Amino acid sequence: MNYIKLLVSVAFIAFSTISYSQSKVAHIDSQSLISQMPEVKEAQAQLEKLQKTYQTEIEASMKEYQTKSQTYSADAQNQTEVTNQARAKELQGMEQNIQQYQQTAAQDIQQKQADLLRPLIEKAKEAIQKVAREQGFDYVIDATPGGAVILSDGKDLMADVKKELGF
Repeated sequence: MNYIKLLVSVAFIAFSTISYSQSKVAHIDSQSLISQMPEVKEAQAQLEKLQKTYQTEIEASMKEYQTKSQTYSADAQNQTEVTNQARAKELQGMEQNIQQYQQTAAQDIQQKQADLLRPLIEKAKEAIQKVAREQGFDYVIDATPGGAVILSDGKDLMADVKKELGF
């Protein structure tokens, strides 16, 4: 009888120690958090302004290209073959310049987006780490849709991190 009590006591202590030593895990959808940060609106406004600037310039170049193309087509019969070839080469150069400018614009916009988001991502990461440490979590898993969610039974830190960020 005493042997059974001793065995039960040892088993209880062993299971208590095992469960006590387990890591605390929480999760948060960091993409959702960042999209809700007030600073994102300013970043989006800057990106939209840059996109509109590029779009306006591209549209102006396209209009100039179309106007020249129509003018050259209408006047082609009255010009020499050398002139028509030079005009065709000019139009081809314009078209290449427009395409190159579109690619440059897309790259610039992408770079600007990365530059604007980098400090927001860092700020969110620091807030998540601070809240997780304050609440004693060992691991925080990013539960962003499409991301690898290992465990979502842990506490969701979204409300606490938003509070830490002041929104």
